[in-house]
Amino acid sequence: MTTLQAQQIRPAPSVQVRAVPAAPIIEANNVSKTYDSGTSEVAALRGVSLAVPPGEMVAIMGPSGCGKTTLLNCLSGLDTIDGGAVAIDGTDITTMSDREKTNYRARRMGFVFQTYNLLPVLSAVENVELPLVVSGVDARDARERAMRALALVGLDDRAEHWPAQLSGGERQRVTIARALVNDPAIVWADEPTGNLDSQMAEDVMTLMERLNEEHGQTFVIVTHDPAIGRRCDRIVRMRDGQIVDEERPA
Repeated sequence: MTTLQAQQIRPAPSVQVRAVPAAPIIEANNVSKTYDSGTSEVAALRGVSLAVPPGEMVAIMGPSGCGKTTLLNCLSGLDTIDGGAVAIDGTDITTMSDREKTNYRARRMGFVFQTYNLLPVLSAVENVELPLVVSGVDARDARERAMRALALVGLDDRAEHWPAQLSGGERQRVTIARALVNDPAIVWADEPTGNLDSQMAEDVMTLMERLNEEHGQTFVIVTHDPAIGRRCDRIVRMRDGQIVDEERPA
């Protein structure tokens, strides 16, 4: 074999392809928020910047009054900001009108709060389908989607029960089903286990972990509970309206 032939059959060098990081689904840049109490101004957020990639489960932690809930409300468009910018999936929500933000949240986001926010005069399935009905979804389609969401959280057999007939853990699962009924890209949760005993809190957190893993939704969870934080992909710690530390639990 000639030298030229050997060169022609020599294997080509392998090419290493680097994975391109996903663009953040949530991106805050230098966000500030000040509340006027009437007698003084309180700086709730002081130049907060944060990026969250799709599918991440993030815990926001810190002492009471540090700005955790304010940050969640500003990132989700529930509250306005005084400075900076917030983009969700590349869309700057700070430039939207109130109606546009409401419609965007209805299509792209779900919310879970400590106080459940269930209407006592509606059954579990009626509470879950309410966001769809308000958005103009056909009644039959809304009921089918609500039942699927209840099945996801293991409560399809309790669909016709009133909130008063459900335990605290079951009510929170109904709230999670309502948050998921529109198949959101992001679920915002403010102290979702705060009103639950330890076993119910464990069940709810296990459910959110499973939904995050199976459906790829991004979860942003405000919590005081270190055990909840340790089960997330990342802990963002706040103090005095600023992010002071981040941690990735083992």
